[in-house]
Amino acid sequence: MLLTVNHVTRYFYDQPVRGVVQSHRLMPSQCAGQKMRSWKVSVSDGQMGGGFRDGAGDWVQGWTVLGPVNEITVHVTGEIETFDQAGVLRGHKELTPPDCYLRSTHPTEADAALAALADGLTPAQDALAAAHLISERVSDAIVYTADTTNAHTTAAEALAQGTGVCQDQAHAVIAIARHIGLPARYVSGYLLVGIDGAAHDAAHAWAEVFIAGLGWVGFDPANRCCPDDRYIRLGSGLDSLHAAMIRGIARGQGEESLDVSVTVQATQTQSQTQQ
Repeated sequence: MLLTVNHVTRYFYDQPVRGVVQSHRLMPSQCAGQKMRSWKVSVSDGQMGGGFRDGAGDWVQGWTVLGPVNEITVHVTGEIETFDQAGVLRGHKELTPPDCYLRSTHPTEADAALAALADGLTPAQDALAAAHLISERVSDAIVYTADTTNAHTTAAEALAQGTGVCQDQAHAVIAIARHIGLPARYVSGYLLVGIDGAAHDAAHAWAEVFIAGLGWVGFDPANRCCPDDRYIRLGSGLDSLHAAMIRGIARGQGEESLDVSVTVQATQTQSQTQQ
């Protein structure tokens, strides 16, 4: 499938700040499931700094904006060809050992209720089946409901209220998988929500679980599926903070607010054969 992306993030400050430094994970992953045709990231009045590929295989790019400044716009546009890999991350080079993703973080700590969702799962016998069941149970236990949580909501809090967004559901899958000894991580990216070719608001997140003998496999409890050719993978991390598309710090006292618009459109939907 051929997908186009238009992603605009605008930062506003109620009084000028002296400068802003940002770290981006906005470049598509290099893997068998996607092939970049064109991609551009721009920052208004920004100066591109150093970039590097981290141990997880993700490209991290630094940007600096010199102040005084009241508004910053980060604009991502691109075209990418995607291929259905049945959720398996193939051809992605990375150095970080999978066991590093057994470490819990605050958003992914498994309380008693999350641990209870792992009842009866035996990953030592069939880790892939266990991972599928985890995703299914999270889909049932945390009903996708927009605007019911915030960026700081933990998996345990989302489970307690029974609603959340893709971030919360991914955190819950990760928490449960780690609880039973399966390495798991958070993935940020884009999703073509519909198949009608129309543009959709489509920033998205899902989880990956490491299955011995197979590798990293993606699970999207928000849509009850594994990632396919509707998905564009950008970066990964221990949780949503580590995998954030944009992280930054502003020098000054101005209060920050932001507005985000993301659209993904299919410009070619016929079956593709990877060369």
